[in-house]
Amino acid sequence: MSASENKAQNEARPRPRSYAPVVGVSMRDLLAAGAAADVICTPPRLPDPETTGPSAGHGHRDAA
Repeated sequence: MSASENKAQNEARPRPRSYAPVVGVSMRDLLAAGAAADVICTPPRLPDPETTGPSAGHGHRDAA
């Protein structure tokens, strides 16, 4: 193998990194995004029958 072939082979091969790349999302952000998605995707609770309707109300109140 000649020197130029050896040099070309070394340039084509990626060198290992001596540091961890700082790319991505933190676990805290991932968990927060999952919690927000759960809140958004969960339908609202149905109202309790005891607290709604004419029999459960306190009657009509006039504005002051």
